Amino acid sequence: MIEKPAIPDDLIVARLRDGYGLSVTQVTFLPLGFDLKSAVYRVEEVNGTPYFLKLRGGVFDETTVTLPKFLNAQGITQVMASIPTITGQLWISLGDMTMILYPFIKSHNGFEVDLSEHQWIELGMALKGIHAIGLPPEFLRQIQPETYSPHWRETVMRYLVNIGNIVYDDSVAIKLATFLKSKHAEIQHIITGAEKLAAELKKRPLEFVLCHTDIHGGNVMIGENEDLFIVDWDNPLLAPKERDLIFVPGGVGGIWYKSEAETLFYQGYGRTEIDPVALAYYRYERIVQDAAEFCKHIFETTRSVEDREQGLQFFIDSFLPDNAVDMANKSGQYRC
Repeated sequence: MIEKPAIPDDLIVARLRDGYGLSVTQVTFLPLGFDLKSAVYRVEEVNGTPYFLKLRGGVFDETTVTLPKFLNAQGITQVMASIPTITGQLWISLGDMTMILYPFIKSHNGFEVDLSEHQWIELGMALKGIHAIGLPPEFLRQIQPETYSPHWRETVMRYLVNIGNIVYDDSVAIKLATFLKSKHAEIQHIITGAEKLAAELKKRPLEFVLCHTDIHGGNVMIGENEDLFIVDWDNPLLAPKERDLIFVPGGVGGIWYKSEAETLFYQGYGRTEIDPVALAYYRYERIVQDAAEFCKHIFETTRSVEDREQGLQFFIDSFLPDNAVDMANKSGQYRC
């Protein structure tokens, strides 16, 4: 999020002292990312050591921290693990939010810098390792399997119906309602397409693997020594590998891609058969989920105009040529 939460810095300092034994002297909010439930900070200890702090709202799923630790311990070192507390726990609470602490690495994400040939290959190797990992029973019990749920599609349809019956008095909400009306047929096409593809996938015995589900350029970090890190495990899923492979080529918004990137990525990932139905479904479903979350963010919250304007622009941009909607329509032979 780009709007700082109403949490006093001294409260953050106190919890870091009690939970991690740190003497923090500086807390700096970082207006990063599109995750509406998370806020991130740079905190600095009295000796100058910096840390990256994430505050996560909503229901906390412990696999978001235990899973990266497991993957890192299994040799997938590109997955960054969180720092344990003084009692060995991987997180602590702060009111209704969860605090997770990481090393602070001076870095740029995959949107800000171009990945080198070696880094594209390394990303492919890391993702293959994630998809091939054998998970212990406790993770298999905790991580949700793909169900091709209609939840997001039904949510967006409700918003499409409601915009014809509600008069908005907020400037950002008015802009979004106007845009949704102008794209009604196209959004309906996307929802119908996702429904048809979901029904087809339910009949296919596709292998389910561990998926990150959001491995776009913003969640791939490049450090000062050209090290590559995969971050943000908020929504792991057991699903067909195509759930992650929609991000190569294209990423979010079609902006994380160079002509040679796909070849390099699969040089690291290895030869694999891509199911065109699954690829098309996940590209459509990603658009639907984004639409649902941004509608809720803009229509139903009181966040700042700046914060909601950013979300609105991101959603509008997804309909531009060579962006998310265009890419979904071009996926394979299944153009619903």
